[in-house]
Amino acid sequence: MLNPDIYAQRRCRLQAKMLHGIAILPNAPEQRRNGDADFPYRFDSSFHYLCGFGEPESVLVLIAGDAPLSILFCREKDSEREIWHGYRSGPDAAQEKFGFDAAYPIARLDEKLAELMGNQSTLFYPLGADAAWDQRILKIRGEVAAKARSGIRAPNELRDTRALLAEMRLFKDLHELNIMRRAAAISTSAHRRAMQFTRAGQFEYQVEAELLHEFCRHGARDPAYPSIVAGGGNACVLHYVDNNARLRDGDLLLIDAGCELEGYASDITRTYPVNGKFNTAQKDVYEIVLAAQTAAISAAMPGNSWDAPHSAALRVLAQGFIDLKLCHGTLDGVLESESYKRYYMHRTGHWLGMDVHDVGEYKTDEQWRPLQPGMVMTVEPGCYIRPADDVPLALWNIGIRIEDDVVILEGGNEVLTDAAPKTIAKIEELMRRE
Repeated sequence: MLNPDIYAQRRCRLQAKMLHGIAILPNAPEQRRNGDADFPYRFDSSFHYLCGFGEPESVLVLIAGDAPLSILFCREKDSEREIWHGYRSGPDAAQEKFGFDAAYPIARLDEKLAELMGNQSTLFYPLGADAAWDQRILKIRGEVAAKARSGIRAPNELRDTRALLAEMRLFKDLHELNIMRRAAAISTSAHRRAMQFTRAGQFEYQVEAELLHEFCRHGARDPAYPSIVAGGGNACVLHYVDNNARLRDGDLLLIDAGCELEGYASDITRTYPVNGKFNTAQKDVYEIVLAAQTAAISAAMPGNSWDAPHSAALRVLAQGFIDLKLCHGTLDGVLESESYKRYYMHRTGHWLGMDVHDVGEYKTDEQWRPLQPGMVMTVEPGCYIRPADDVPLALWNIGIRIEDDVVILEGGNEVLTDAAPKTIAKIEELMRRE
């Protein structure tokens, strides 16, 4: 159930960070798919973070300073259009339900902005996010500037709201963490379902359908990102999304999939054998990746740098590649030469929240920032071995990634997605066919 106080508190925090001035935050537009059909609407993450309001054609305006104001512009009630396209809140109901100081029809936006912008010293706005909006806002500012002889000043400083909002969104409150725990539980259930469903001869998209079914039946209508369901050599393509190949006995299947729930993403990757039983070469590589992830999660602790989990995973992976004779030389030599990048070319995680690759700086003052309670990150080491003359045949087309969602807590961390099986024994047990 919507709690408007949560969103009002966030708006107050942003106004306090602004100190003074006016902030203008447009919601995302509807997007045309083709013909007269639109893509399913998805709100702008930062707009929703501050409002909880999910209708298109809406704009949030915040005034900071001695007399702060929170104002929503949205579509008017229209009984005829609501017959075709569904319910609209309208300004009056939106103001009451969502806790705004005022609300106006979206058609009055330019007129009211010209009033509200007057004598504000600073204009906060997501600069460069949308060229049409940039032109519109600057045009209104120009109209305000033209009133200078009437004693009305236009903002003389423009600041990007995204930096302030990214830092706020980086630290999840209890309300957000509870949604993310629920999203993680749904996605965990979907991965378990996929493991039990998978058989040789099926197509990747049939497994994807099981994931989507599990998401939807628990109230998560959409995936947080296009699902990766990659059998065999397809798993060596990091962003493979065709999901149209037939699964073969003896191959591994890599699934990178998570649902979105109430605007928050989950992000899980599991890799398992199509036939339910790892062969020797697959076990050897899998155990290296799992050990790397274990080391990385252990390093995801408050006070450690953002880079600490990646460095921990990298040392385990590089030594494993040496042991498999994929890389040659000493551990320090392989790390220094970066020869490991032939088999592991991405970093070990990213921020997670309303966006699957969520907002927030990774460095401050040119240094990796320390991990702090409330941050949520993924931990996802991998290994991708493509066919080559200098690679043992048994290792060809083995692509493995293991990914979990981790929240940093006081004194430790919580793995939100730990219930998705990832040890060889647990995977094989779940997939055992009597």
